[in-house]
Amino acid sequence: MPASFYPSEPVETAYFVHISDTHIGPTPGYSLRGHYALPCARRVVEIINGLPQQPDFVIHTGDVVTDPDPASFRLAAETFSLLDVPIYYVNGNHDSAADIARFLPMGAKEEVHTGPDRLTYVFEVKGYRFLVLDAKGPASIDPQGLLPDSQLELVARESQSDGPPLVVFVHFPVVPLNSIWMDNNMLIANGDDLHRALLPARNRLRGVFYGHVHQHMQTIRDGILYFSVASVFSQFGAWPQDITTFYDLNHPPSYAFVHLTPKQTIVHQHTFPRPDSSG
Repeated sequence: MPASFYPSEPVETAYFVHISDTHIGPTPGYSLRGHYALPCARRVVEIINGLPQQPDFVIHTGDVVTDPDPASFRLAAETFSLLDVPIYYVNGNHDSAADIARFLPMGAKEEVHTGPDRLTYVFEVKGYRFLVLDAKGPASIDPQGLLPDSQLELVARESQSDGPPLVVFVHFPVVPLNSIWMDNNMLIANGDDLHRALLPARNRLRGVFYGHVHQHMQTIRDGILYFSVASVFSQFGAWPQDITTFYDLNHPPSYAFVHLTPKQTIVHQHTFPRPDSSG
């Protein structure tokens, strides 16, 4: 990589908001089990714009929509265009990389071509480097993910021991979550390969942030922080011995506010009251 990608030390604290799994539908009235998706997405935009500390950007770690159709993506584009800061997207299993590229503007970034219909890129903020991976698998294994060899090779290139502080974004969980249902259905099928590819960078890797599981979850493995944010829309429940999932209808919509200081990663988890169907 060009030398400009490797500043010796970040000089500022960077902030970002982590959201995921908005599951916007084709109409404003789309709902699931009595929960309306679009009012929650609109409300989180208002909250982000009103935060006491403005973030440098927002990351949406996938499942922007429930089905990849133009009407849903247009509603998503209209909603997130109201943010006062740049937003970046990860391709979720309910999304389409081509439609994200077509409908959803993002901040400045460098595309990394890792195969057809893949959303893979890097960007930099305040001396920190951010890597966005696309682990959407074939329909035959959905809702599991699968990281192509081309992206494992990219991770290996990015995960050298030397370089700037690194953050990785992906939709699916990488390592097991001690839940029968989650571990059988929701992981990246070759997540162990991704974890091994990241190990050389663990001293500068500030976290791997993901969605998909509709829960706040934190895992530390071999010194690497894996963090999932709960959904902006609705939450799953999955205790260790559960063999099937269920919707936690009482858990409110959520987002996370992340601090990247020169020496620490700090994550604040937030919830907000669920809007009614009128928003």
